[in-house]
Amino acid sequence: MATATRTEKAVSKIRNIGFIAHIDAGKTTVTENVLFVTGATHRIGNIDEGNTIMDFMDIERERGITIGSAATTTKWRGHDVNIIDTPGHVDFTAEVERSLRVLDGGIVVIDAVAGVQPQSETVWRQANKYSVPRCIFVNKMDRMGADFFAALESIRTRLKGNPVAIQMPIGAEAEFTGAIDLITMRAYRFEPDSVHPEEVPMPEDLAEEAAAHRAVMVEKISEVDDDLMLKFLVDEKISEAELTDGLRRATIKGRIAPALCGSALRRMGVAPILDAIVDFLPSPLDVPITTGINPKTNETVERAASEDAPVAAIVFKVVADQHVGRLVYLRVYSGKLETGMNIYNPARRQRERLGRLMRIHAEHREEIKSAGPGEIIAAIGLKRAYTGDTLCDQSNPIVLESITFPDPVVSVAVEPKKRADQEKLDATLVRLADEDPTFRVHTDEESGQIIIAGMGELHLDVTVERMRRDFNIEVNVGEPKVAYRESIARTAEAEGRFVRQTGGHGQYGDVRIRVEPLKSGEGVQFDSEITGAVLPMDYQKAAEAGFREAVTSGVLAGYETVDIKGVLTGGSFHEVDSSEMAFKIAGSMAFKAAAAKANPRLLEPIMKIEVVTPAEFLGDCLGDLNARRAQIQMMEGDEATQTIKGMIPLAETFRYATDLRSITTGRASFSLEFDHYAPAPKSILADMTIKA
Repeated sequence: MATATRTEKAVSKIRNIGFIAHIDAGKTTVTENVLFVTGATHRIGNIDEGNTIMDFMDIERERGITIGSAATTTKWRGHDVNIIDTPGHVDFTAEVERSLRVLDGGIVVIDAVAGVQPQSETVWRQANKYSVPRCIFVNKMDRMGADFFAALESIRTRLKGNPVAIQMPIGAEAEFTGAIDLITMRAYRFEPDSVHPEEVPMPEDLAEEAAAHRAVMVEKISEVDDDLMLKFLVDEKISEAELTDGLRRATIKGRIAPALCGSALRRMGVAPILDAIVDFLPSPLDVPITTGINPKTNETVERAASEDAPVAAIVFKVVADQHVGRLVYLRVYSGKLETGMNIYNPARRQRERLGRLMRIHAEHREEIKSAGPGEIIAAIGLKRAYTGDTLCDQSNPIVLESITFPDPVVSVAVEPKKRADQEKLDATLVRLADEDPTFRVHTDEESGQIIIAGMGELHLDVTVERMRRDFNIEVNVGEPKVAYRESIARTAEAEGRFVRQTGGHGQYGDVRIRVEPLKSGEGVQFDSEITGAVLPMDYQKAAEAGFREAVTSGVLAGYETVDIKGVLTGGSFHEVDSSEMAFKIAGSMAFKAAAAKANPRLLEPIMKIEVVTPAEFLGDCLGDLNARRAQIQMMEGDEATQTIKGMIPLAETFRYATDLRSITTGRASFSLEFDHYAPAPKSILADMTIKA
């Protein structure tokens, strides 16, 4: 960095990181202690006491879980560390998704007792999707059953990751007192009330084991770093500085995940996490240069992390704030944003004026005049910017990779308790959908009911609670409904023929469409086997539009049809009477006729379930799961605790939390994660028919 400009030096001192993990692994506790250790706060928030800095919403503090990702900024060793604390519950996975899209690095928090848990797998996959380098913090080392190296082994086997221990714990469970730094081979005691670890003499009984683990670490780093491989092969000594540099290069490339240990609740091992963030995770200059598409030419363009480059930023979150209105969270990739400047949104083809710029500290805001590359900020005044949108210079437009979110799987009907609140409810639902891309709202055409859909019962429960608290609207809520899908089992072909004779020009559209089943997850596709001479391209496109519109309402029970391919095989048109509307209707008719002959079937969402229960209740839990059509895949544990893993239909999980508490006197816990869609039993379709 000797030749770097002032701007580059500033950018190299930025670390954008997120804490990601399964629910209850300790992300928020780690974050609270990080803020205290760095001097950003003067007290440590406690989840049990409901006074955390990062979980600032009343509903989060009452439930003891993170619901919305919270951002803050602190400093360590002269570096600006921008932190995003993410939820661990699967219902709020969108918060993790959009956070990882804008982060340069992550700290994966793993429970030292449980190891990898279901949501750990989800966030790890999400981090892989966005190529986010990560370190690992094995938390709760002071708990009974804690095993640092077993937790790392679960990462290797279940996540196919490559964790490399750069620390070795001194003791475990109640005897956990510190760690040995395997790079420097120095031992440290973690005092619960001390900010910095205290260096102590190397325990003689651990020296040999520490040397063995260090040898493994050196070998693993050398395996993925060409600069160190040669020295390792000729058995030449590798210095501490060379190990640190090699580990940093390998971590940034995503080939290694350095692993540390501690107990965040007792502030043990927190300072080494901050050192690892600075030493091993990338600055905005270390990650691949940002690329996007020029919307005018469709060519790939680049944006360097420099204030001299044209402005490029992405919207990753929108919040309806009671005090300042619409708060838009941005990650700046290039250029310089300034208060009052005009900014272009290529997705909306609109220009907007940046009002005020804010640096976010959880629920508190600090007004700033400008923001440069690598910074994560919030803006006030952007009325038409939505999650995933790019903001740029109009003379140098760019569209950055957007953010994709999973579809909702549960829906309920809502109505205001007071008729006078109807308009207020409509406006509130629009604001909530604006904030949360996985929250959907629509009106049922047949019943006229307002239907809200989300990622799970908890997601919808929290949303309804927010309506009451934040927007002062009381609503009646219907029973949860499963977001079923439809598909087909075989190939079939049918004709769609729409002919209407009126006083003037008539309507004529005639197409033949073949439908074919696709593999799970392949969505909806359309192709044509005919030429423009047989049927003009405008009419072919209209038939496709009719087909795609029709698949949103299947032939069995009106659910969206997925994993289906339509192929236009023939058709005819009339020189005078044919129109695009006629062919759109014909395409819809052809789909319905062909799908009805293609052995249509109902698909239901299947969830991955993990139940942790005292061993004495294992039989009762298994019996209840079997009654719910669950498929048990694995059981593991010891004499005290058993973990059940398997698959269960979403429809069978409603009220499961209450039933499980009843069965186990409140001593068991469970987690759910959407996995796939599978054919539903015929009895479910029969029940739908009876109710209809």
